Amino acid sequence: MHVFVTGATGWVGSAVVKELLQAGHSVTGLARPGPKAAALAQAGAAVVEGSLDDLEILRAVASVADAVIHTAFNHDFSKFLENAAQDARAIEALGSGLDGRDRPLLVTSGLAGLPRGATEADLPAASARRSESTARALAERGVRAATVRLAPSVHGIGDHGFLPLVIRKARETGVSAWIGEGLNCWSGVYRQDAARVYRLALEQGVSESVYHAVAEAGLPFRDIAEVIGGRLGLPVEARGPEHFGWFAGMAGGEMSVSSTHTRAVLGWEPTGPDLFADLEDPGYYGG
Repeated sequence: MHVFVTGATGWVGSAVVKELLQAGHSVTGLARPGPKAAALAQAGAAVVEGSLDDLEILRAVASVADAVIHTAFNHDFSKFLENAAQDARAIEALGSGLDGRDRPLLVTSGLAGLPRGATEADLPAASARRSESTARALAERGVRAATVRLAPSVHGIGDHGFLPLVIRKARETGVSAWIGEGLNCWSGVYRQDAARVYRLALEQGVSESVYHAVAEAGLPFRDIAEVIGGRLGLPVEARGPEHFGWFAGMAGGEMSVSSTHTRAVLGWEPTGPDLFADLEDPGYYGG
C-alpha cells in the first residue's frame, strides 16, 4: 500500500512512517525542506516538500495514494483558531483528492470535549479544533474518512508534547501543581503503540469512523503532578487555573476514554511502557 503521510517528520507522524515502512508499505511524506526531510528520505520514504498551506500539493499527492494519514497540526497555541482553520482546509484538500476513489483517510484528533469514559461512538462537544468534524463531513460526502483520537500524552523519550510542557511549568514556577482536587483524569499511549493503531486501521480497511489510540486510561492529573514533583524535588499542591495560563483547560480537563472497541476491532494490544514508567526516566527531565 502506498500511503501519503502529513506531518511525517513530527512526533507522531515519524512513528507512523516507521511503522508503515517496517510493515512493507511505501510512504510519501509531507515535510518542509531541511534536515528532517533529509532524514525522512534516508529512512526510505519519498518526500514531498510543502506545508499545510499548499492545498494543491495535498490534493494532488492524495489523489495518487492508496491511503492518506493526516498527523500534521500547527501547535503554536498563540494562534489556535488560525491553526484550526488551516487544519480544516488541509483535511478538505486531502479529502477532495480522494473523493470518488474509495481510498481511506485517517485524520488525527484528541479527546477534549468527550465525557468521562467515552467510547468511540460518543461525539465530542463543539470545539475550535475542527479535525474530527471535518472528517465527518467528508464521510457524509462519501469519502472513506475516519478519525484517530490520540490520548493527551503520546509519551516516550524525545516527547515534546504536553508532558514536557507540564514539567517545564513546574520548573518555572517551583511547584508541581494540579487544579482543584486533581482528580480529573488524563490518558496515555506509548508513541509506537499509537502508530500501530494507524497501520492496523489501514490494513483492515478503515471499517470504523473513530479509533481510540489510548493505552492507559484513568490517570488522575494529581498523580502525574506528584511523580513530576518527586523527580524534580519540588513541592506538589493544588493551584488555581491561572497557574497554568492557556493550558488550564488541558491541565484540568477530563480525558479518560475507553479503547475497548478499538482493541477488539483491530486486535490492538499496547506493548510499550506506560506513562508513569516513562516519567521515571531521566530523559524526560534533561532540558
